[in-house]
Formats: sequence, structure tokens, C-alpha cells
Amino acid sequence: MTAIDDLQQLGTATWLDDLSRDRLDSGNLAELIDTKSIVGVTTNPAIFATAMSQGTAYDAQIAELQAANCAPVDAVYAMAVDDVRRACDVFADVFARTDGRDGRVSIEVDPRISDDAESTLAQARELAKQVDRPGVMIKIPATEGSLPAITAALSEGISVNVTLIFSIACYRQVLQAFADGITQAAENGHDVSKIHSVASVFVSRLDAEVDARLAAIGTPEALALQGKAGIANARRAYQVYLDFVAENQLPAGANMQRLLWASTGVKNPDYPQDMYVVELAGPDTVNTMPEATIDATLAAKRVHGDTLTGTAEESLRIFEQLGEVGINFEEVFTKLEQEGVEKFVDSWESLLANMETRLAQ
Repeated sequence: MTAIDDLQQLGTATWLDDLSRDRLDSGNLAELIDTKSIVGVTTNPAIFATAMSQGTAYDAQIAELQAANCAPVDAVYAMAVDDVRRACDVFADVFARTDGRDGRVSIEVDPRISDDAESTLAQARELAKQVDRPGVMIKIPATEGSLPAITAALSEGISVNVTLIFSIACYRQVLQAFADGITQAAENGHDVSKIHSVASVFVSRLDAEVDARLAAIGTPEALALQGKAGIANARRAYQVYLDFVAENQLPAGANMQRLLWASTGVKNPDYPQDMYVVELAGPDTVNTMPEATIDATLAAKRVHGDTLTGTAEESLRIFEQLGEVGINFEEVFTKLEQEGVEKFVDSWESLLANMETRLAQ
């Protein structure tokens, strides 16, 4: 038994936050399933920007796409879809063993259209069709413009990973979008037992922003609160999840949307590398980690039980204390939500520029 197995027993599935052609060609992804108990994969524009801009793994396909006069954006998605399809095949046994709960591989819609629900839905449909694997999850950001697309995609039987969630207010909107979508799916005659969804709450990015503000305030009371906002916010979201489950009834056979902890690699080197893992362990959750965080979790062996259930009251007190020392969370969350989309757009545009250059060579 490893720490990752301990997490699984507590109810936290471990997904890898990375994918590349090298991982697939070398057999590394399959190895991670066998040796580190990884049961899913998430991707984003930054991950593909790194994967496709380095090494030679994509050279042969780029040459084929160049010969076909493929546009950069179409070339990027052609390669990403191939990677995601292959990864779904690698996870096929996990998918079957868990009845589709895990064995999931996420691919994100173009972040540049995050405020356009109609375009987002159209691309979600197209990506699901192109990957053509039951294990695919279409990643849609939790922007105000995309919320209707989340509901619509679920209503059509598409499994959705809702990403870039920071605030509790946003998470409540995501829960409602999910509930509306899964209810409509049942009304539309879909087998709702086949539809799965996760809500990705970002953790370390919140700490990075709040910690910088606490450092600027500089009082002993403020400095004592550094490194506490991210975990407290996630734990508060977990209580919202529990309350929603207790107070709402989904259609018969439907799967409840799980919380997924994202941005779980620590950004402050003074913090334990597994901090956002061991302090966010509990039933019906997913933690998507960079491989370095997975390795740190395995090495430290610090998993110490359910650290989510029963933590809401303490977490609320932490938020109250943060407010008392001068943290304006409305301002913080607005900034993080805007920056989250902007960072993905920047990565996407950098990747497209790089692909344009490579196609022209």
C-alpha cells in the first residue's frame, strides 16, 4: 500500500495533471497506472504548449499536417485529440473497473471563446465526437459566459470537467449548472449513469495571491495566516458539496459531480510539497497532481485520514480572520478568475505561434 492507495481508500482519486506524446510513446503513462495507482489525466493549454513545443515526438505528424495545408489551430487540436484518444485507450481498464468514474482524460475547449456559450458548446460537441472515447471529459471554464454551455453539454450526454473555479459563489453556480444539465439529460432520454462531471477548484493559486497580500500587510496576525486560504477555501467548497447532496435529489441513476482539487503543486518552496494533497483527502473527490507532487506524496507517506469532513467551521473562521487583517476576497477572486483565463489564452496563443512557425518550416 502506498500513500496514493491510502488516498484511494479515503475516497480521493489521483489523476495526473500532464500529458504528452512522449509519455504515450514510451509507455510511461501505462507505467504510472501500474506503479503509482494513477487513475486519470487532466490537460490544459499550458500542458499542451509545453508538450508540443519541445522535442521531436510530434515532428512526423506536423509534417503530415503541413502537407495537408493545415491551419495552426487545427493542427494543435489534431495532435491533442490523438493524444487524448490514446490516453483514453491506456486508461480503458481503469474506466471499465470503475464504471466510468475514473479512467478519465480531459481536453479543454479553446480558452479564447470562454465568454461565448454557443461557440463553447459547439466545440465541446466536436471534441467529444473527434476523441470518440467514453472516457473523455470536455473541460469548460466556469466563466459567466460558459455556464450555459456546461448545462447544455451535460444535457446532451457529454461528460464535463468544469475548470477555473476559485470562489464559493462561483462553485455554487457550477453546481446549479450541473444539476440543471443532468436533469435535462434525463428528460432528453440519456442514460445519466454514463455521464460524469468534476468541478475543479484551484488551490495553490489562491494561496500565492493571498500570501503576497498578507506579506504586504506585514503584521504578525497577517503573517500567521499565510498558507491557509487555499485549503480553507477548498474545505468550505466541500461543505457546500455535502449540503447540496443532502438537500437535492438528482435523477435516478445520476452520478453526483465530484470536487476536483486543481493547482495542487505548491508554489511556495517553504510549504510541504504534499500539503494540498494530505490536507484535502476525503470521500468523493479527485486530486489532479503534477508528477512531482505525486512523487512527493509517495515519498512523504503523510496521508492521515479524512481531512475534509467536519472542517467547514474552522475554515470559515480562517476566512473571517483573513478579512479582519485586510484581505478583500471579492477583489482576490475577481483577479484570479480573470488571470486564470488570461494565462490559458497566453499559453494557447504561444502554442499557436510556435505551431505556425513549425508548419512553415
